Amino acid sequence: MTESIATPTAKRTLGINEIKEYLPHRYPLLLVDRVLDVEIGKRITAIKNVTVNEEFFNGHFPHQPVMPGVLMIEAMAQTAAILSFMTMDVKPDENSVVYFVGIDNARFKRPVGPGDQLVMDVEILRVSRGIWKYKATASVDGKVAVEGELMCTIRANETAPAAAGQ
Repeated sequence: MTESIATPTAKRTLGINEIKEYLPHRYPLLLVDRVLDVEIGKRITAIKNVTVNEEFFNGHFPHQPVMPGVLMIEAMAQTAAILSFMTMDVKPDENSVVYFVGIDNARFKRPVGPGDQLVMDVEILRVSRGIWKYKATASVDGKVAVEGELMCTIRANETAPAAAGQ
């Protein structure tokens, strides 16, 4: 994959089937339900509908269900990955892997629970030497739940199984 960045003109929405074309994640770790708006090369807004049926609520915490902060960060990272792939004008294949490089200034402002809709806003701050840096915020009802700066890199998975017959 190259670091080419598509022209930042297209805006569009994505449903779950289109999201699955950009992310390898599946239940229970697919944490983006819909992309509301994309400005290629610049920013994206997506949502995660949080339901009581989420697997993590069985243990976190049954008496007062709270979405784990690490999963809110993961939801923002998945949103960032969609933006990056769309910006590069590529869809990942079975060898594509997005790795965290760093998380800076993460702050958790309010709990998120069943019935909430997590709205994730991610903006590309820069791309340099294969490292993407984003400003990410997730909110519920217009109130920030978590924010931070995410850094990721996209690599080919060197441990991917060889194709049949090779």
